[in-house]
Amino acid sequence: MEKPWLKNYEPGVPHTLEYPDRPLHANLEEIARRYPDATATIFLEATMTYRQLNELVDRFAAALQQLGVKKGDRVAVYTANCPQFVIGYYGALRAGAIAVTFNPLYAAREVEHQLQDSGAETMLVMSRFYPIVQKVRANTPLKQVIVTNIKEYFPPLTKLLFTIAKEKSEGDRQDISGDANTYWLQDLLKRAPAKPKPVDIRPDDTACLLYTGGTTGVPKAAELTNANLMANAVMCRAWLHDIREAQEVVITAIPLYHSYGMTTCMNLAILTAGAMLLIPNPRDIPGLFKSISKHHPTLFPGVPTMYVAFNNFADIGKYDVTSIRACISGAAGLPVEVQTRFQQLTGARLVEGYGLSEASPVTHANPVFGDNRIGTIGVPWPDTVAKIVDLETGKKELPPGEIGELIIQGPQVMKGYWHKPEETAIALRDGWLYTGDIAKMSEDGYFQIVDRKKDMIIAGGFNIYPRDVEEVLYEH
Repeated sequence: MEKPWLKNYEPGVPHTLEYPDRPLHANLEEIARRYPDATATIFLEATMTYRQLNELVDRFAAALQQLGVKKGDRVAVYTANCPQFVIGYYGALRAGAIAVTFNPLYAAREVEHQLQDSGAETMLVMSRFYPIVQKVRANTPLKQVIVTNIKEYFPPLTKLLFTIAKEKSEGDRQDISGDANTYWLQDLLKRAPAKPKPVDIRPDDTACLLYTGGTTGVPKAAELTNANLMANAVMCRAWLHDIREAQEVVITAIPLYHSYGMTTCMNLAILTAGAMLLIPNPRDIPGLFKSISKHHPTLFPGVPTMYVAFNNFADIGKYDVTSIRACISGAAGLPVEVQTRFQQLTGARLVEGYGLSEASPVTHANPVFGDNRIGTIGVPWPDTVAKIVDLETGKKELPPGEIGELIIQGPQVMKGYWHKPEETAIALRDGWLYTGDIAKMSEDGYFQIVDRKKDMIIAGGFNIYPRDVEEVLYEH
């Protein structure tokens, strides 16, 4: 089909890309080999190199294998943004397992549903969330639980102060001694072999399950392959065409359990030997500014509410924020005033993009340094095709300017919904992903979201489905 958007690509962005023929976790091995001493994570001033991260991922994968985890088993990862999330996610993949990410804000009912639906028998959980897991564990397939304290990768002095002043009050101090098949992460890592047993992992093997309301509001898991995730990370790198290997620092404040943070922060950083500046609590705006001033981040993927908080911070004049070079905003529409003010404060380029969990997630963005059209989601990324179809049949392609449903094709589009063939058949038709979003396309290929087919509220970048609210109300 004709792709009018290609003429709006910046000169440095190719129309089509080559994707490494290897599983996602192999990117980390490759970068650890080429840039062993480059910084991989920055967490409350403590840094970890790519050599160290890769060794920890190896040990965690080996520990999972010792616990009986085999290829295709699901491993739940239930932590805030911290080094343990990266270790857990990449370690699960290296063991041949499927990572299932959990929202740290989940209530017990949501944790229980996701464990039951995914069939995860092993979970890595942050100690402050462990009581929730204890509450629902008997109703789930969980066989073994690995507990990690947020402080484990703190700098020594911060760890000491946290232990004395905050650990108990914030719920991080937990006693697991009487619980069967429950382990501390650090104990397992000490006992595990340095390397896992090799597993034959193919690009088309499932890498992770991401839970989403999709187009109906019923929570289900988008099944993303290694190839899906690899493709979206490579596309992201191409779109940010001035990326410099082993020199970028990515503000990692959006949650890593979410597809957007997973790709644009974690997977992109690892692909390019960048440093993840891990922010466990994005609402701590003073802490965010201190981190920016000290570590001079260059990339800042975020959601509009985050940029609003940034713009409105009273003491912004005390901090140097000019290191930030490029930002892609997702998850909700980006208001013009927010975009303009942010760019004035930082000198960075902030552009709006679009994606959904079913597409790993990014499919569109405005050119970062090119023709940025405010109020649009920009143009489809390399190797991504999008069109507008009629709402009645979903088969008739509409001309530019007409409003219909946005549908997408590309190597980042999911395999399907986990164990939900009927839902998959609704979302994936004839090789196209039906997004449920109402949009239109300009003559030269810029897309604009005008409404939502799905009945959904967005707050702070999170999807809130009325059905979820009603389920709780009906209990009273």
